[in-house]
Amino acid sequence: MTVIKQDDVIESIADALQYISYFHPMDYIRALGRAYEAEAGPAAKDAIAQILTNSRMCAEGHRPICQDTGIVVAFVKVGMNVRWQATLTLEEMVNEGVRRAYLNPENRLRASIVADPAFGRTNTRDNTPAITHVQLVPGDTVEITVAAKGGGSENKSKFAMLNPSDSIRDWVVNTVPLMGAGWCPPGMLGIGIGGTAEKAMLLAKESLMLPIDMAELKARGPASKIEELRIELYDAVNDLGIGAQGLGGLSTILDVKILDTPTHAASKPIAMIPNCAATRHAHFVLDGSGPAYLEAPNLAEWPQVEWKPSREAIPVDLDALTPEIVASWKPGDRLLLNGRMLTGRDAAHKRMTDMLARGETLPVDFTNRVIYYVGPVDPVRDEVVGPAGPTTATRMDKFTEAMLAQTGLIAMVGKAERGPAGIEAIRKHKAAYLMAVGGAAYLVSKAIKASRVLAFEDLGMEAIYEFTVENMPVTVAVDAMGTSVHATGPMVWRERIAKAKALETV
Repeated sequence: MTVIKQDDVIESIADALQYISYFHPMDYIRALGRAYEAEAGPAAKDAIAQILTNSRMCAEGHRPICQDTGIVVAFVKVGMNVRWQATLTLEEMVNEGVRRAYLNPENRLRASIVADPAFGRTNTRDNTPAITHVQLVPGDTVEITVAAKGGGSENKSKFAMLNPSDSIRDWVVNTVPLMGAGWCPPGMLGIGIGGTAEKAMLLAKESLMLPIDMAELKARGPASKIEELRIELYDAVNDLGIGAQGLGGLSTILDVKILDTPTHAASKPIAMIPNCAATRHAHFVLDGSGPAYLEAPNLAEWPQVEWKPSREAIPVDLDALTPEIVASWKPGDRLLLNGRMLTGRDAAHKRMTDMLARGETLPVDFTNRVIYYVGPVDPVRDEVVGPAGPTTATRMDKFTEAMLAQTGLIAMVGKAERGPAGIEAIRKHKAAYLMAVGGAAYLVSKAIKASRVLAFEDLGMEAIYEFTVENMPVTVAVDAMGTSVHATGPMVWRERIAKAKALETV
């Protein structure tokens, strides 16, 4: 009978979580490399280049791929012949492993978990608790898969109770556009079919732990109805033209995974959960011989892609920015930001708009300034700031009108598209929204040359900082006229893809 020691579980989980914070799974890197070679959309190809460059930098520097280092999910399969040498419960062991990983001083990871989610939303400071799923199975080992799921992609999860005769393909194709680009494509879709509502969601999440093998599947051909459906959905979603970061292009997803289980005769539950460009998961087995340590991948396997600013990129002096300059920007323009930029996201915006509603003076002057929606990782060693990629901009839409009308703010930087309320406020006040690439957090952080807290220090990573940046790459996603590239880009590429396919059938 195998004896599994408590400390071995804790150490293995801590090591795995550090590992996945800076090493992409190689199946994702190979698939993304193929997508880069095939991509014909200039903006999408540039975004993929940033993601691949960021990935290699993180692998070399052992720093997080994304500033959102995720909520930890653990799938634990416990052999029924295992005996435990432990004083903690299994969930407590997982949480202690999370705690050690996220507080590691050599590569401190961002604590994103809040307790009392309906009211106080107080950060637990160590990213615990994890979400742990336990299954008893035959055998004498403990098999663990851990993932770190970012909020931007998790928030785009979808679920429906279809009628038995409803089309799964139609539901997926109609639902994916509703997810926007806040899940940071290109990634993969996990789909769960059957069971009950909660079982379908669990299957969708578990399917995301499977390796990317769409290229191999297409090469050999499907061997089951589920594999046929995977190919059909993969092609149909990519035909939507959403593309990398929602900018329009050929690769929106790299794979579709499907797990199914029997269900009630009157039901067809279906869940869909995306994995983002910061796909993070790892698998290991404990057999009683000690902790499990994951082998580092070979850096030579990364595609030889090194992102550099476009020659067409426009330098912008943030310290001399005016509304007239902002009004001159066109949708899709690539900018290189230089100078001082403010930061702030959900909690800071809520506090500021509450202060404005009470007639109070804000602690920071936003006149002719740019705000970056970001919650950076804490710096280590000689870093000015840790990985500092953008957060989902639509969460700030409800604050945008007040910020633009009452503070003098003239531009914002974030991730993915803006919603109707945000776009209308931007159009009304002749401001602009600039998009940074989600999944390139370490690359972005290298453009930040100085950082200091200006206000709301108690909010931690959500405080208002002032960053001094040098050649920080962004794209004009919504211009002063309210034109959004997240609407125009996919529309253009959807039409191009449809025309190309029509010509193929002639």
